[in-house]
Amino acid sequence: MSFKAFLATLAILLSAGAAHAQGARPAPPAAPAASGQIDINSASRDDLMSLDGIGEVRADAIIRARPFKAKTDLVERRLIPEALYEKIADKVMARPPPAAPPQRPAQPAPKRT
Repeated sequence: MSFKAFLATLAILLSAGAAHAQGARPAPPAAPAASGQIDINSASRDDLMSLDGIGEVRADAIIRARPFKAKTDLVERRLIPEALYEKIADKVMARPPPAAPPQRPAQPAPKRT
């Protein structure tokens, strides 16, 4: 386990313990996956910038272009060049975004008498 992954796990455990003490349910981890890959659909700007060749401008562009169906969308949408993609492909993933809850139909307005 890398030091960064260790720190991320520690932060999650600490926040889960604090949330449990307050009676709240902890939020699931966002960016780092169990395999150490960065999820481009939920990673923070700083997590994206930790990748070689991804600076502020590209990280912001990736965040604006979400959601991604596959990590290859980075090249297909021309957010990064193919040569850069080949360098970071094994470090990123595109986990599908959570499905939105079904919308309830609008209730009709109450009738006035």
